[in-house]
Amino acid sequence: MDTIASLFSFITTPVSWVIVQFHKLYGAIFGDDTGWAWGLSIVSLVILIRICLIPLFVKQIKSTRNMQVLQPKMKAIQERYKNDKQRQSEEMMKLYKETGTNPLSSCLPILAQSPFFFALYHVLSAIASGKTIGVIDQPLLDSARQAHIFGAPLAAKFMDSQDKVAALGASLTDVRVVTAIMIVMMSASQFFTQRQLMTKNVDLTVKTPYMQQQKMLMYIFPLIFAVMGINFPVGVLVYWLTTNVWTMGQQMYVINQNPTPGSKAQDQYLGRLLKSVTAHGEVRGRTRRNTVKRIVAKGPDRNDIERRFITGLAKLGLAAQEDGTVTKSETAVAEAEGGAAAKRQQPKRQTKAKRQTAATHPGAAKDSDSTGSEPKTSLEKRDVPQDDKPKPAGKPTASGSSRQAKSGQRKGPQRPKHPSKK
Repeated sequence: MDTIASLFSFITTPVSWVIVQFHKLYGAIFGDDTGWAWGLSIVSLVILIRICLIPLFVKQIKSTRNMQVLQPKMKAIQERYKNDKQRQSEEMMKLYKETGTNPLSSCLPILAQSPFFFALYHVLSAIASGKTIGVIDQPLLDSARQAHIFGAPLAAKFMDSQDKVAALGASLTDVRVVTAIMIVMMSASQFFTQRQLMTKNVDLTVKTPYMQQQKMLMYIFPLIFAVMGINFPVGVLVYWLTTNVWTMGQQMYVINQNPTPGSKAQDQYLGRLLKSVTAHGEVRGRTRRNTVKRIVAKGPDRNDIERRFITGLAKLGLAAQEDGTVTKSETAVAEAEGGAAAKRQQPKRQTKAKRQTAATHPGAAKDSDSTGSEPKTSLEKRDVPQDDKPKPAGKPTASGSSRQAKSGQRKGPQRPKHPSKK
C-alpha cells in the first residue's frame, strides 16, 4: 500500500495541501479538532474539484446533445438492420465515428474524479493508520484522528473491528450506524440522479443502445457504491455523498433550463414558457430566447412538442422570430383558425355500399338519402321534360336531344304544324 501511495504522491500531496488550507479556515471557526472543521474541509474539496470539472461537464452536455441529434439516424439503422444485430452495431459505431460522438461521455466526470478519490482515500487511510502523508504532519494527524462526525471517527470504516474503532475513541455501534446511513444516502442519490435522467430528459420514442447503457448504469452504479461503501472511511463517504448531491443539483438545473428535445422535460419546459409568454406578452430571459431561436431555426424538423408550442403562440396572435422574440401577427391567428376550421369541415366519408349504389344507379342513392325530406339541388344541369314518359329499354333514342337543339329552336316537345302552314 505504501508503494502504491508513493507512486501517486503527485496527487496525494496536492489533495492533502488543499484539505489543510480549508482546515485552517474552518478550524478558526469551529475548532481545530472538531469533526465540523475536518468534514467541511472535505466538502469544500469536493466543491472545488467539481468547479474545476465544469468545462468537462459542458463537454459532456454537448456530447449528450449530439447523441440526441443522431436519434433519427440511429432509429433508421435499427429499422434497416433489425434482423442483423452485428451489422446494426457496426453501422452504429460507424455513425459515432463520422460524427465524432462518444456514447461513453456520461462517464467522463466520474473518470476525471477518480484520481482525486484515490488520493483522498490514501490520505484518510494514512490518518487511520497513524502515518503522516503529504503535508499532513504529526500535529495535524493527531487532530484528524480526534475528529468525529456524528460520533464516527473520520478514518473509521464499517468493517473495522472493535479494537480498531476503540483505538480511535469511538464505539462500533456508532460507526456502523453512521456509515450505514451514509452508504444508503450515497446509493439513493446516485440512483435518483440516473433515474431522473432516464425518465425526464431522454427521448423515449427512440430505443437505442445509448439508452440501454444509461438504464444499466442506473442500477449498477448504486449497487457498486453500496458494496464498496462498507470499505470506505467516513471521510471518503462524506466525499462521495457530497459529489452525488452536487451532481443531482447540477443535473436538475440542466434539465429545467436546457432539456433534451422530445423529452418529458422539454414538454414541461415549453409549457412553462408558453404560460410566461401569455402572462407578459414577450419572451423573458436570454436562455428562453435562445430556446425559441433554436426552435425557429429547426423549421419543418421540429418535433411534436415544439410544434404544439408554435401553435400555442399562434393562437395567442404571436409569431416566433429568428432572434428568439415574439411579435404580434394576425396571419398566425388566421392560419391557426383556418387550419382548425378546415379540419372541422371535412366531409363525411360515404360507406362502401353507398358508393357502389351511386356508381350503378346515380339517382338511387340520392333518392334513398332524401327520403322524407325535400329534394336537394344538384350542381349538374339536368334538362328533364315534364311531359316526357320514360322510354322503354331497347328502343333507340332519337338522334337529337333537347341539349343538342339548334340555336333559336325551342327545347322540349314540338307542337305539330298546322296543315295550312305546310
